[in-house]
Amino acid sequence: MTRPAAQTIAYELHLPEDRRTSVVFASPHSGRAYPEAFLRASVLDERAIRSSEDAFVDLLLGGVTELGAPLLTGMAPRAYLDLNRGADELDPAVVESALAFAHNPRIASGLGVIPRVVSGGRAIYRGKIPMSEARERIQTYWHPYHDRLRALLSESRGLFGQAILVDVHSMPHEAMETLAHRPGHRPEIVIGDRYGASAAGGITDAVEEAFRARGFTVARNAPFAGAYIVQTYGRPGIGQHALQIEIDRRLYMDERTITPHGDFAPFKERLQHVLGDIAAIGGEAQKLAAE
Repeated sequence: MTRPAAQTIAYELHLPEDRRTSVVFASPHSGRAYPEAFLRASVLDERAIRSSEDAFVDLLLGGVTELGAPLLTGMAPRAYLDLNRGADELDPAVVESALAFAHNPRIASGLGVIPRVVSGGRAIYRGKIPMSEARERIQTYWHPYHDRLRALLSESRGLFGQAILVDVHSMPHEAMETLAHRPGHRPEIVIGDRYGASAAGGITDAVEEAFRARGFTVARNAPFAGAYIVQTYGRPGIGQHALQIEIDRRLYMDERTITPHGDFAPFKERLQHVLGDIAAIGGEAQKLAAE
């Protein structure tokens, strides 16, 4: 049994009737409600602007409440506002009056909290947006989402003595081309724990084994080690662990048309077994963190 979803403009929260695991599942980039004014202001068509979106990840995670875990999904489309960035990561090349942010590769590549580009480096806007608009997006979407995420993790620590955030994303199949020179090792799943900084090694090992046991090819921290969310919320010293999971989009969708393909349902069923194993890890978190 699950509770009815609590939906706001910023997020959708699905809660189980009974929290049975310290794991919190989240999908910050599967939002697909694009404001009409934003689409009119963009130079991209409706398909191109979705290329950075983690399309359908929220649907893939839809069964986790049956496992006793909450699911938090962001409603803001990633091209509109990126929940996996700090609220202060403003890009002066796209936000008027924003100050230069020294030594920030995410901003330099156009992927600040208000993105300048989508996948492939394609520009979203013709010019800049006002600072007032950037602040309104952050206040409307960013703060409520992160307030709720912090609360869920705090609840897990209170109930179980530990919290494990599993922050789920999707990656373009072409992102794995850099590893194609290793036959049989092109990852289908990439687990990021900031090279051990955001989660205890025993927990990361257990999550990796959960994927491998179901036949997935897994890599760790390359090419995705984890961004703002796992960097911020992964605090193993207080019993709060955070992992970023990247899933190869080709496993469940047609990247060209951004539609689920014929293997979507079988893949979701296969993934559900993995998610069940990960939820079970939540009951063993203290032991695994000590290993």
